[in-house]
Amino acid sequence: MSQMAHAHGHSGHAHGHGHGHGHAGHGHLHARGEADARALKIALGLILGFMAVEVVAGVVASSLALLSDAAHMLTDAAALALSLVALRIARRPPRGAMTYGFGRVEILSAQANGITLVLLALWITFEAVRRLVTPLEVEGTVVVVVALAGVVVNLAATFALAGASRESLNVEGSFQHILTDLFAFVATAIAGAVILLTGFARADALASLLVAALMLVAGVRLVKASARVFLEAAPAELDPQTIGRTLAGVPGVVEVHDLHVWEVTSGFPALSAHVVVGAGRDCHELRRVLQQLLSERFDLRHTTLQVDHEAAPQAPLQIEVSDYAPATTSSPSESRVPEK
Repeated sequence: MSQMAHAHGHSGHAHGHGHGHGHAGHGHLHARGEADARALKIALGLILGFMAVEVVAGVVASSLALLSDAAHMLTDAAALALSLVALRIARRPPRGAMTYGFGRVEILSAQANGITLVLLALWITFEAVRRLVTPLEVEGTVVVVVALAGVVVNLAATFALAGASRESLNVEGSFQHILTDLFAFVATAIAGAVILLTGFARADALASLLVAALMLVAGVRLVKASARVFLEAAPAELDPQTIGRTLAGVPGVVEVHDLHVWEVTSGFPALSAHVVVGAGRDCHELRRVLQQLLSERFDLRHTTLQVDHEAAPQAPLQIEVSDYAPATTSSPSESRVPEK
């Protein structure tokens, strides 16, 4: 009996079916959302408080590095606020036309965070090049003091978000904002020290270019990851071909086709497939076996499997021809009318 696994395809089959759904993990997602919200609120409070200090210090010290950090912190605050709003919306239960709920609002938030990182990186690059061409006098002492304070604040915010669920692209977007800001403060502190020791004012602009490069990498990564969800690509850690071959290898399974794997939202993978089983097999029991396999081996808990029996083998149709010849019947033209 051949076994096949196809990502797409159709074949003829009949005689009985089993159609089942496997759902799990919704309670886990809700609990995760509560913890993520607390972490985001703590980070938002820290960022807003320090951002105001940094804006004043950047203006006083004429430091582009500090002002770019402050601009980045403003986007951090906006990203954190957006993530909180998205998290609140995403926790709404499915209703009406929104049969999957509002989980993809978090992906919209992650994509917005990625795009703002890219745009901000481009702006900082432009300003840094201007400063390299025409350097301004920078107060190194103010830069170092504020940057070191920023390192402490961002370490606290990073630590708070590190405890949240990083598998959520929404939280990951905010985390990348905070993490790149932490690197920015480290670079700014180094630039301030260089200015104090050598008077090399262009160190401020060079530090800004380094920060812009880090932001660009993080932003592009977020945009690509969120685009995969919107395009309904399989999660990066799941190979549909491997899943198909695993299902087709289960005893009693004849064929697996129309296999689809996608993410409803980050941390919520889903699968659907059409499975053909042997004519004499219990399709409902095999469906339960397959769903358990998907859950345990691939961590796929939202599955929809349509299970059908293959067509039962049939004996060849036999036609018997008899040697008996039927009596001939006279035609109407040969009919005789009795004489009167």
